[in-house]
Amino acid sequence: MKQIVILASGSGSNAENIITYFRENPEIEVAAVLTNKREAKVLERCDRLGVPAFYFNRTSFTKSDAVVQLLKGLSTDLVILAGFLWKIPENMIAAFPNKIINIHPALLPKYGGKGMYGEKVHQAVKENSETETGITIHYVNEHYDEGAIIFQAKTQVNPSDDADSIAEKVHQLEYEHFPKVIKKLLS
Repeated sequence: MKQIVILASGSGSNAENIITYFRENPEIEVAAVLTNKREAKVLERCDRLGVPAFYFNRTSFTKSDAVVQLLKGLSTDLVILAGFLWKIPENMIAAFPNKIINIHPALLPKYGGKGMYGEKVHQAVKENSETETGITIHYVNEHYDEGAIIFQAKTQVNPSDDADSIAEKVHQLEYEHFPKVIKKLLS
């Protein structure tokens, strides 16, 4: 059985969507969710869904092999970043080459890089009068949002859209496509 580990920092809506998608899959399971925030809502979701969840701090993530060893101990086949905002350290990238993927709420290379996440991305899309936006699923490398693109999906941006309505359109793309891309990568 293929093992997925999800890294999340916030509410965990994408994590829950992925967990639910693979719940009945006999070949792929979410082994655990890891978070860097003690109060992250994703922990409540994991508790409700019966998925093991672990908290780690910055030191164990960036200055040691603790998280890498945990991932290896879980026999991780794919590390999924779902709303995880810290830069992935080089030791983790080296330990899991082309096995760490991220979802970004824009059509990279536009609106990527350090500090470009969530509401900030949608606001920038609106302020620049873009006519379309979307999602990018990509491999993670040593630079924010610069890994090889795996998949993109687009949605229209209407003049009447605000950052919240753009976010809702993008979330729908995330929920629809992220689990399917994960499944395809593991098949």
